[in-house]
Amino acid sequence: MASGQKLDAAGGSRRSPLILLLILCQLALPSLHAQESADSKKSVEADGERLTAARKAFDSQQWQQAATLANGPANQSSELDFLHGLALAKMGNWNAAATAFTAGRAKNKRDPRFLRELAGVRYKQKDFAAAKRNLRSALRLEERDAYTLEFLATLYFLDGNLEAALKYWNRIEKPRLRTINIEPPPQLNEVILRRAINFNAPQVLTDEALRSTQARLDNLGIFPHSRAALSPAGENFDLTLHLAERNGFGDSKLEALLSSLSGVPYSTVYPELYNLGSRAINITTLGRWDPEKRRILAEFAAPLRSDPGRRLQLYFDARNENWNLSRTFFGSSPGPSDLNLRRFAGGVRLRLVVGANWSWNTGIEVTSRSFRNVGTTTSAGAAPFFTDATSFRYWLRADRSLIRVPERRFTLDSSAESSVGRSYAKGLGAFGSARGVLSAHWLPRAAGDDYEMRAQFRAGATFGHVPLDELFQLGVERDDNDLWLRGHNGTTGGRKGAAPLGRRYSLANWELDKNLYSNGIFAVKLGPFLDTGAIADSSGFFGSQRWLWDAGAQCKIRVLGTITVVLIYGRDLRGGRDLFYPTVVR
Repeated sequence: MASGQKLDAAGGSRRSPLILLLILCQLALPSLHAQESADSKKSVEADGERLTAARKAFDSQQWQQAATLANGPANQSSELDFLHGLALAKMGNWNAAATAFTAGRAKNKRDPRFLRELAGVRYKQKDFAAAKRNLRSALRLEERDAYTLEFLATLYFLDGNLEAALKYWNRIEKPRLRTINIEPPPQLNEVILRRAINFNAPQVLTDEALRSTQARLDNLGIFPHSRAALSPAGENFDLTLHLAERNGFGDSKLEALLSSLSGVPYSTVYPELYNLGSRAINITTLGRWDPEKRRILAEFAAPLRSDPGRRLQLYFDARNENWNLSRTFFGSSPGPSDLNLRRFAGGVRLRLVVGANWSWNTGIEVTSRSFRNVGTTTSAGAAPFFTDATSFRYWLRADRSLIRVPERRFTLDSSAESSVGRSYAKGLGAFGSARGVLSAHWLPRAAGDDYEMRAQFRAGATFGHVPLDELFQLGVERDDNDLWLRGHNGTTGGRKGAAPLGRRYSLANWELDKNLYSNGIFAVKLGPFLDTGAIADSSGFFGSQRWLWDAGAQCKIRVLGTITVVLIYGRDLRGGRDLFYPTVVR
């Protein structure tokens, strides 16, 4: 028994070596920590010594020695990584320098120096997109650094992206102008031209001033193309405005013929006179002798009191049109297929350019219309659409640039328009309308227009009873309609009314263009498009009845920089119909 008890005691003592080991480990930990602290201190001291020696070698332009001294273990200080990268960059070893800067940035993400130096390396490697990304990231850490802003602005300037360059230059009060030149010298009155240009030497050229100048020049209607070019002149810059000015019938007989007779294939001419008296007074006309839709349009426009920011326009529009509503009228009886509409309208418009981002349009219009061959099949509910009437309308429109990302060459613009009026006829009365547009434009490449994307969303509604000619239309129709579904023809046998009509609509258009060929005379672009939309009318007599989808391709041929011939192939994906439609854009 006693022996057994001793055995029990001895058995219990078998756990004591483990307890003893734990006690020894606890006692050893302070010494281990002390050893680690000493090793760490020695490592820091060694890094400091290497850093001092590497800096001395770098300052003496001994790049190889500096790179060797600064090259160490992966856990060395970010300062050594930075100096290592600088020395490698001095020797032109760009890949190794990028690796060193990347390693240092991983240890110190709040230090913008690594991003700036990485940008320099990427620039030397011709990777300009990466250089810009690094510089933009550096600006998020140090937004007022003059070197970063200058470097980034210069990169965009070299791309030909002046708007993006100005965005960053302007933060450091650059570029300051030395001279301003206009090529070729314009015939426009000097007072009007001077009022259009919103900057002067030796001022700093701002993005706001340049874009407001372009808006004023566009408002004059005589400069279809304008471009600003900067060239360095020491510490300052010389600016040249390249303006393509319209004068008289055109700069040459060929240009005048192309512009005036571009619509002859579809029985239309466009006689025009520009910049009369060198005062930006323009007279534009349209004459169409198509027997199914005759039209005469004349417009007179001039800057109000010689102010390029205020443009007054007077116009007169007379039409004699035949309509076929047999496919778009949904009454109990078929719609008239030989309806005749005679419409006379005249009015005045005023456009105000407020600045780089805003413009306003306002105006009044008086319209008189009469219908023939209505027939007796239209019901009493449909009668207001075919009622002879004289109407008065006032409208107001605002155009606003919403988003501009010049680095990405992306813009989003908008417009909103509303009108109120009254028709003086039985069954009609007061009416109003509202329309809105969002337009996106994107050039995905850093320079040039090899690819170009446009997208647009539009919606509108008319309130109250209105005649047929006040309805919206979704379909292609030259000069008379801008709500295009490019798989739906607006006419049947030349007669209007083939496309869906109504008082409410939604429409989205998307297209992508790719440059195919250019020789200085012709420029050819080709690309796909997709259109979708719907139109409705509360009366139930008109509308699309369902959502519509059109897809296809279009070819744009620019001739002598004057007119663009557009060849459209579209398919109505719902109805299964194909459409080939040629037109000219001027």
